[in-house]
Amino acid sequence: MSESRRRGSYAVGRERRDRIVAAAAERFATAGYANTSMTGIAKEVGITATGLLHHFPSKQHLLLAVAEHRFDVAAALVDSSAEADEDALIDALLAVTRRFVSEPGLIELFVTLSAEAADPSSAAHELFAARYQRTISELAARFEACARKGFFREGVDYEAIARECIAVSDGLQLQWVLSGGRVDLLADIKRHLERLAESLRP
Repeated sequence: MSESRRRGSYAVGRERRDRIVAAAAERFATAGYANTSMTGIAKEVGITATGLLHHFPSKQHLLLAVAEHRFDVAAALVDSSAEADEDALIDALLAVTRRFVSEPGLIELFVTLSAEAADPSSAAHELFAARYQRTISELAARFEACARKGFFREGVDYEAIARECIAVSDGLQLQWVLSGGRVDLLADIKRHLERLAESLRP
């Protein structure tokens, strides 16, 4: 097979994989993980069940891919503030929360999967450990960039600040699940971020 054909085949496979993950995320968010079948996802994407299993050997593998996609979406939203000011960073973090709120079924799944990931033997452990560290580093870099531009104070441990932001978000998502959605996730996150930004300004 020529190099160009290999690249084309890879691109097609990647595009199909992305469509599978998007379809699974939508079904998990609306119908719930337990009520979603691999056959149903395959039918929605327009492939056979065997074709789906070629990309994802089990529903658990697909769930982990959906979780990774959720990390990717959040990272992309935060990255959009890289060249802007502190208000853009706060807006980007709120955009992440808005995205989460728009997919309540995925909040429940993510909370459950996060708890399972605490077990080193869990299939989710390695993914969550790596992605949390990456998220912390990338978010800290955004805060540090704002500090270099004079929007926030320098000499602050922004990695600790990033961990705090993620801990608040995760904790509020858990409370949202336990309250049956009564917690105003977006309002609580907004209040926290506004207080944080005010405390960091020179």
